[in-house]
Amino acid sequence: MYTPRHFASPSDHDVTALVCAYPFCVLITTQGDEAPQITHLPLLWNAGGEHGVLEGHMARANPHWQAFAQGRTVAVFNGPHAYISPNWYAQPQREVPTWNYAAVHAHGVPQLLETRAEKCALLDRSTAVFESDNSEPWTRQIEGPTLDAKLDHIVAFRLPIERLEAKFKLNQNKTAADRARVIGQLRASAHPDLQTMARWMQTHEPD
Repeated sequence: MYTPRHFASPSDHDVTALVCAYPFCVLITTQGDEAPQITHLPLLWNAGGEHGVLEGHMARANPHWQAFAQGRTVAVFNGPHAYISPNWYAQPQREVPTWNYAAVHAHGVPQLLETRAEKCALLDRSTAVFESDNSEPWTRQIEGPTLDAKLDHIVAFRLPIERLEAKFKLNQNKTAADRARVIGQLRASAHPDLQTMARWMQTHEPD
């Protein structure tokens, strides 16, 4: 991913925080001259190795997983993003429109989780994370043949992250005054995504 130095991620913690806050990603596996396999799915980050491990599952009917062993795989996570108008700067006649965003690319080779116990553990971990904001979290109650039938229809996997790329394009190349003006405009918006971008810009002020 093309990343000018001033847009590089401030720290590994910031990268992990983005992946955990925005777990719904695009998983891409390429195989030579063949068309890439692309799947939209949530992946959980867990500690392990140098950069952590991603875990998830997809439908067994999806041919994507069959390319794991032969191809190259990357998970693309998109964090907050927002259009930035030239009118928000002190000298708009000298600016052009742009888009602020944060993104992470996690590269690795997926490994299949074959056993029933591994699949159940992954599903229970996923449920615990995604139900954590609910006042009455759902927990798995099905067992036996009913559970086995559902497990047969998914492919669970883990992806040890071999390489991370991160880009936090948050107006770090602008003056402090212009950044403050942009943050003010974003905060004044009624759109929650723009307000989120304002918070990210404040949190990741350049040194």
